[in-house]
Amino acid sequence: MNSVLGKVRPILEAFTEQDSSLPLAELVRRTGIAKATVHRLAQELVDWGLLERDGCDYRLGLRLFEMGQRVHRQRILREVAQPYMEDLLLVTHETIHFAIHDALDVVYLDKIFPHRGLNEESRVAGRLPLHCTATGKAILAFSPDSLFLQVVRHGLKPVTRHTVVSPGRLRAQLDRIRADGIVLESEEIRLGYASLAVPVFGRDSSLVGALSITAPTYRMDAVKHATALRTAALGIGRSLR
Repeated sequence: MNSVLGKVRPILEAFTEQDSSLPLAELVRRTGIAKATVHRLAQELVDWGLLERDGCDYRLGLRLFEMGQRVHRQRILREVAQPYMEDLLLVTHETIHFAIHDALDVVYLDKIFPHRGLNEESRVAGRLPLHCTATGKAILAFSPDSLFLQVVRHGLKPVTRHTVVSPGRLRAQLDRIRADGIVLESEEIRLGYASLAVPVFGRDSSLVGALSITAPTYRMDAVKHATALRTAALGIGRSLR
């Protein structure tokens, strides 16, 4: 926080997915940085295109979007995964996610859904916890045990009443996922919804992410969807190799 970048970061991160714009006073409150400093840095960020003025408020600038599209690894993964995700959507008519691991979360690189699909909770570039999402569990199961220990140390916070918060139960789930190669998560992240996920492996059999199908629990057919999901994940892996 003592450096310029240390102050710029919380200003940019003050914006959540729910915020179209924020007034200066709210930026000051969320960052804890002096008003004069926030005002000066915000003006510089506007000059750089990282922020834009929205009347008297500020919003994230188009320059950030342009820069985000240049992140090579994530862009390649997304471009490779998209055709297989579209095929999976045509087969299942349910919401399809492709996620990667970052810190203790999954980050969604892509999401496609039909008119009746899930349009809340998850979003492209959004984050959700590893321990209670299907994609997160698939990634955890095939990652080094040190990641599991980090997740447990951080705390298995409940999102719904069905979220697994016992380290023993979570470890048992991961053991089963490694044996089966697939995970079914039911109502741990959102009541009334379930997700089916598989890991995706790239070059040298390295884990690159996870692919999932999300549907209302009454529509989720794990047996029917498992083959299509595995086929799509294998296709993404072959293309990456």
